[in-house]
Amino acid sequence: MKIISIIIYLMCSVGGLVLLKSEANSVNIALQNGLFSLSMGLKSILGFILYIASFLIYTFYIIKQFDLSYIFPIITGITQVLVILAGVFLFKESINTYAIVGIFLIIAGITLLNIK
Repeated sequence: MKIISIIIYLMCSVGGLVLLKSEANSVNIALQNGLFSLSMGLKSILGFILYIASFLIYTFYIIKQFDLSYIFPIITGITQVLVILAGVFLFKESINTYAIVGIFLIIAGITLLNIK
């Protein structure tokens, strides 16, 4: 169940970020005459909900089940790698040599953290 919660967290976090990015231009925030206004497209709303869900899963379940000094770097590293890959494959963002080296260093760090 612990691994499943991590997978769900990663899907919600990365999925939420991808949806928010895909509709970033549709989000309008305004403050006029003391009134706050926010309008979002459907993908942005779903992305926002997924991202909040990932926060709640992380806060109320994952950090209770694992040592914080162990799980935080692992989840953060995996999330960073998945977000970079999503940016490259879904949004056609460019990636340079430093980013590739960084990805391998993150993977090496996660591997080292898991050596007992």
